[in-house]
Amino acid sequence: MSLSDHPRAYGTAALAVAFIAGIFVTLGFKDLYPELEEEYQRRRRRKTRRSSAGESRRSSLFFGGPVQLEDHESSTDLSLPPSGFHDGIVDGIEGCIGHTPLVRIRSLSAATGRTILAKAEFLNGAGGSPKDRVALHMIEVAESAGLLQPGRGDTIYEGTVGSTGISLATLARARGYRAHICMPNDMAIEKSTLLHHLGATVERVDPAPITSPDHFVNLARRRAAEHTASASTESRGFFADQFESPANYEAHLQTTGPEILQQTAGKIDAFVAGAGTGGTISGVAKYLKEEAKLKNVRIVLADPQGSGLYNKVRHGVMYSSTEREGTRRRAQVDTIVEGIGINRLTANFEAGRELVDDAVRVSDEQACRMARWLVEHDGIFAGSSTAVNFVAAVSTALKMPPGSVVVTVLCDSGTRHLSKFWKRIGEMGLEEGNDSEEGGQRGEGEEDLVRAIGLSR
Repeated sequence: MSLSDHPRAYGTAALAVAFIAGIFVTLGFKDLYPELEEEYQRRRRRKTRRSSAGESRRSSLFFGGPVQLEDHESSTDLSLPPSGFHDGIVDGIEGCIGHTPLVRIRSLSAATGRTILAKAEFLNGAGGSPKDRVALHMIEVAESAGLLQPGRGDTIYEGTVGSTGISLATLARARGYRAHICMPNDMAIEKSTLLHHLGATVERVDPAPITSPDHFVNLARRRAAEHTASASTESRGFFADQFESPANYEAHLQTTGPEILQQTAGKIDAFVAGAGTGGTISGVAKYLKEEAKLKNVRIVLADPQGSGLYNKVRHGVMYSSTEREGTRRRAQVDTIVEGIGINRLTANFEAGRELVDDAVRVSDEQACRMARWLVEHDGIFAGSSTAVNFVAAVSTALKMPPGSVVVTVLCDSGTRHLSKFWKRIGEMGLEEGNDSEEGGQRGEGEEDLVRAIGLSR
């Protein structure tokens, strides 16, 4: 007896075959087009949330589950889902801080035979530098302790050479505070100009030793105390104290270090960074060596000329040759590099100093040449502290076995260093003839790199 003699049985069998085929086709599309599955799950979650909120439901014809009636003619269905329900939405400018990319620097990696990676901290979305992490954490800690209260008229005071002040000024506005920044008057003018546009009060003062009450850090501390002591207002002044506050290195211990470990999958042979406050190198070092237990990773300080930290790491003595009588040209660190290099020990640097294995001293000329190299070969327009980091990263890489992985920090954009650092690069003639045929045929091997940046072998 054939199926053709029984139409009803034939129809049932055909329906079963079609149903099974549909299942296989659906599973195939799911594997071939994972984005369709993701979109399906997103729509399913959205429908579930709306159903739980009491919206109209009806039973599904085939599965008996709730099905949301939707107006497909309305344009509102094409808009983003409500805030808080979409994975791509962050809450405020604070949500743009952290999770920065780790970038392979192609020219340096190819020239050295080692993988040189840079944490792109200039992509932090508030102040555009690693100081965004620090500023946010310092504010959060102060709020938790009741030292800052939104809407009370509180002001955040800080002594800074620029980047921390920019991050604090941005986040202060976002969280309901004012910012008052004290900085040396020999810093690049574009930094204080930016601070003014961010609504901060800026005091540019003559460089002075840390022992002087007129040092920019001591001035900021005094201004905060005067604000709090004033009887004319209930608002308070908060001195952020980036050099000594443990919230500084904690920010990198809790965020930067874990991100680097995850992005490298634990394959990291050296971490290289400069130190101004010392928070970045200490925080990352403490995470990699103490938390992640990477005992073989080398922590290397990148130190500009005129700073005493190089000798402190190498020889245990805080000393710079520019401190000799008759040789000092300025009251702070004798370099055009801004943001790193210091002639005193801070609490943040001390927190991780014993974990620092080595130091590389970088001259102003080397930093300038590296900055120019990065533009010409990688399209990276970097500031002075970044250039120092990269010189030290190359120096460190060349001392390690081929194939080693060296991570450093891409701190901020060169746009904050036009009137000083990049002006010096122009005066050195490093920007002349860049479009010439000869310039376009420069070698990019190890010896070419070493010669171009003036690195000692």
